[in-house]
Amino acid sequence: MTLIDTHCHLDFEAYDDDRTAIIERAVDAGVTRIINPGIDIETSQAAIRLSETNDGVYAAVALHPNSTATWSPEAIAALEMLADHPKVVAIGEIGLDYYWDKSPKAVQRAAFEAQLTLATKLKLPIIIHNREASEDVIAVLQQWLPTLPPELKERPGVLHSFSAPPEIADAALVMGFYLGFTGPITYKKADELRSIAAQVPLDRIVVETDGPFLTPHPYRGQRNEPSYVRFVAERLATLRGMDYEGIVAQTTANAEKLFGLNS
Repeated sequence: MTLIDTHCHLDFEAYDDDRTAIIERAVDAGVTRIINPGIDIETSQAAIRLSETNDGVYAAVALHPNSTATWSPEAIAALEMLADHPKVVAIGEIGLDYYWDKSPKAVQRAAFEAQLTLATKLKLPIIIHNREASEDVIAVLQQWLPTLPPELKERPGVLHSFSAPPEIADAALVMGFYLGFTGPITYKKADELRSIAAQVPLDRIVVETDGPFLTPHPYRGQRNEPSYVRFVAERLATLRGMDYEGIVAQTTANAEKLFGLNS
């Protein structure tokens, strides 16, 4: 019975001193597979390198919305070349971020749409970043949906670290998306998020750390790491009235389907 952390930035500097030990701790905690998304060309390359030296690590490649200010068609071509690697399982993380003023909204949207086109071409699911941009993210995805190849109809992607209102969850689920839950479902003031997590169809949930960020209770305030994804799974099990083994089995099966991983 093993867990999959579907979103951790293992290549980030925060892990440079003890990355190998972190991966070993994850395995000891039952987390045998980790998906490492890129946020620009360099981190996408780093994610692939980590996947080559660690059997349980997989990569996604992308330009994060906060990395799009100077994007160009050449960057999309570079991502396409990177995505040819056998351990690249998604295009991500992509989307819109209206919280940080690091890239104009129109530029973010153009890069988002270009990467959606790439995902369609490559028949890869997407990992969505959404911060204070829910309505625009949903609108873009609704325009993209008719272009999906048959291979992606039932697994278009995941709204990573879901934190939007219930109506956004509903819209995403109607389109076939999965929702990823992270440490905040363990936080005291996250009642609305827990309510959503308790009601999402069980076959549409995946668990994430988003390490090194969003560390769950009881380690909140410290660096997050893949072994801590079990605290997210434990809280989900409680919310759903399930045993831990049941939520592990279901979220693992969901992640395998979403990202095309072998059982």
